[in-house]
Amino acid sequence: MMKKFTVISLSMMVAATALAGCAKKEETKPSASTTPKASTAASATPAAAGFVPKELKVQFVPSQNAETLEAKAKPLEKLLQDKLGIPVKVSVSTDYNVVIEAMASKQVDIGFLPPSNYVVAHDTRNAADLLVQATRLGVDDATGQPTKDLVNFYKSEILVKADSPIKSVADLKGKKIGWQGVTSAAGYIYPGLLLKKANIDPVKDVTGVQFQGHDKAVIALLNGQVDAVGVFQDIRTNMLKDYPELFKQTKVLAYSDNIPNDVIAVRPDMDATWKKKIQDAFIAIGNDPEGQKIILDVYTHKGYVVTEDSKFNIVREANKAMGLK
Repeated sequence: MMKKFTVISLSMMVAATALAGCAKKEETKPSASTTPKASTAASATPAAAGFVPKELKVQFVPSQNAETLEAKAKPLEKLLQDKLGIPVKVSVSTDYNVVIEAMASKQVDIGFLPPSNYVVAHDTRNAADLLVQATRLGVDDATGQPTKDLVNFYKSEILVKADSPIKSVADLKGKKIGWQGVTSAAGYIYPGLLLKKANIDPVKDVTGVQFQGHDKAVIALLNGQVDAVGVFQDIRTNMLKDYPELFKQTKVLAYSDNIPNDVIAVRPDMDATWKKKIQDAFIAIGNDPEGQKIILDVYTHKGYVVTEDSKFNIVREANKAMGLK
């Protein structure tokens, strides 16, 4: 018998996020000539050229069950330690916004961020600079299975139960929908835009329920706690071991536009030499068979490439359309 998960309302989460934003002053990005001040929460004392870590703290967003994700990500500690020569600690945040705040307060040095989170962290909180972007295999819309094509994007999808009377996005008005945090690209921003295109206000015209993990949202859908969920394509393949009938039990109502792949971001005051070392380490891990297995298991990443901030302008437009600063 499936366990039901406790959920919190989207409105409560938005209010909490607003309060957190008001409680903290925006970090000021130091210039090359500025010596950053030491922080008790930092991993090491900064040098004049920038923050030089003696220990690296890496955090992930909870795209799936946090405990499961952390267990999958733990092997990354040793790989990074071997390449960087310093201790590495990996953790999973309790919420999509928590990792942004942790980077802003210098409690976390490196963040694995979905694109919407990166834009907020970079533009609004001045807490993250782009390091690398993930590559991944494409997904076949018809089957939900991986293709052989290496791509730099993914999609969001709105799922309903296979026997649901909901036949189109327009039918979602007045229904209960499972979301991730408001800064989640696949779990809120892009499925929310699908609702907007159908003239449905994703805040006022539906009842939003927040889950911490796309898998938890799908389980809630199966349990009848919500009528639909916004999740990344295709979360169901990750869940087949425990839910072998999942593709028969659910159906895709709609797909979003392409979303730029996740990024790995670094705190802005990181020493330039160390920034390059960390960047090279992640690229090397993506080219190593053992590393590939770990990152595929964690976020279905296939590797990492250097990219440009301008590629995320379409994400900025999507965030703006959804009222996210």
